[in-house]
Amino acid sequence: MFSAEDKAAILVEALPYIQAFYGKTIVIKYGGNAMINEDLKDKVMQDIALMKYVGIRPVIVHGGGPEITGFLKKVGKESDFVAGLRVTDEETVEIAEMVLDGKVNSDIVTLLNRRGVRALGLSGKDADLIRAQKQLATVYEGDAVQKVDIGYVGRVEAINTTLLEDLLDNDYVPIVAPIGVGEAGESYNINADYVAAEIAGALQAEKLLLLTDVEGIYKDFNDKSSFISSLRVDEARDYIKEGVIKGGMIPKVEACLRALELGAGKTHIIDGRLPHSLILELFTSTGIGTQVIH
Repeated sequence: MFSAEDKAAILVEALPYIQAFYGKTIVIKYGGNAMINEDLKDKVMQDIALMKYVGIRPVIVHGGGPEITGFLKKVGKESDFVAGLRVTDEETVEIAEMVLDGKVNSDIVTLLNRRGVRALGLSGKDADLIRAQKQLATVYEGDAVQKVDIGYVGRVEAINTTLLEDLLDNDYVPIVAPIGVGEAGESYNINADYVAAEIAGALQAEKLLLLTDVEGIYKDFNDKSSFISSLRVDEARDYIKEGVIKGGMIPKVEACLRALELGAGKTHIIDGRLPHSLILELFTSTGIGTQVIH
């Protein structure tokens, strides 16, 4: 049990970080187990509410992979992935849009509204928030690089920052579903990590925080002593080519690189399975996870 003095010390430790981030935009990619486990979900919502009430301007970009996979199973469709990206035919993109925009997004909005946060749900189609083009998956085989067509999977072409800035300036927390709109009005399923990166860069965010289901990046995942707490841009690119960073971690690291390239301050891959991981990263001296930096 914490004493009153212990609780005061925790608040005092957080004070310089609250001062540093006051009025700053922080983009959070919300996904993984923190979206499935009800206790973790509740703690993430508490963290976001706390951030909002101490003067931070959070923007939430959510995933929904497990929910999409579950719905696809119900209709008899298997899920295939290439370089961490879901292979998406016409039926799959319709299901993804329905699940992400119609269910996952509205659930997050409801949870935050119940905590007094003025959250507003957005699809990338709203006011052309996310203009998109088809993305080919990049597969590395030694020194060779192969591009693979995986269907209605998009890459961000442009972000409507005016819409997001207007919402932030009017005290709303935007909750963004990663569905983009193509030139002909077609829908594209976009990896939420990439969407969060583009938004973080477009808004010149102070930080991009990616919630995932591992502690961070390891040089050898089977060797816990090989944990990497800080990774430079050049090292990250080399690790992707060498296969040290692979599978579902590739989009996360590529998202960090893209956000930095576009002007975000810092990027962090943190363990969303850890209760209150967001405020541990933001408001404590130790921080958690792996930061990817210039």
